[in-house]
Amino acid sequence: MIRTKRAYERPSPEDGKRVLVDRLWPRGLTKDRAKIDEWRRDLAPSEDLRRWFGHDPAKFPEFRSRYRVELLRQRNVLADLVCAAERGVVTLVYAARDTEHCNATVLKELLDESLN
Repeated sequence: MIRTKRAYERPSPEDGKRVLVDRLWPRGLTKDRAKIDEWRRDLAPSEDLRRWFGHDPAKFPEFRSRYRVELLRQRNVLADLVCAAERGVVTLVYAARDTEHCNATVLKELLDESLN
C-alpha cells in the first residue's frame, strides 16, 4: 500500500516505510523528528521541471505529464518501491503545502497503477 504524507505531519507506526521524495530536505525539520527511512532524491522532479511548475495549480496537468516521463526513466527505483509496497505500507513523504498538486501525488498514482 502506498500513502502520502507531509513531512511536517507527525510520523506514526502506520506510516510503515517512510520515503522522502523531494530533492531538498524539508526546511526546519530535523532528521530525528522526520523519521525518514530512505531519501530518494532521484525520484524528485528535475530542477528545471520544479522551477517551471513553481507549485502553480494551473500548470499541474502539464507538470503531471512531464514528471511521469521523468519517473519512467527510473524504472528500477520504481520497481523497488512497488516491491516494498507489496510487502507493507510505504509512505511517500514530501514538504509541499499543496497536498493535491505536488510530486508525491503523481508518484503515488504511478506506483498504484503498477500495484493493480
